[in-house]
Amino acid sequence: MWQEENNSLYRKFEFRNFSEAFAFMTRVAIEAEKMNHHPLWTNVYNRVDIWLSTHDAGDVVTDKDRKLSSKIDALVDKG
Repeated sequence: MWQEENNSLYRKFEFRNFSEAFAFMTRVAIEAEKMNHHPLWTNVYNRVDIWLSTHDAGDVVTDKDRKLSSKIDALVDKG
């Protein structure tokens, strides 16, 4: 579940292993590039943390962030 905190949307994702986490990041990267909207994220082994905010709007949450978060959720649902 996405949480809005510190002017960003945040969500933690956990996978079975590094390969699954990295594959997820690759799928997110493709969607983010299509939108020209790139996340701040970290990855350690099977965990991916993502923060979304719109830099052009002053680093606050906008509809662009909500749209990308929905696309990311759909990627997780597809597995």
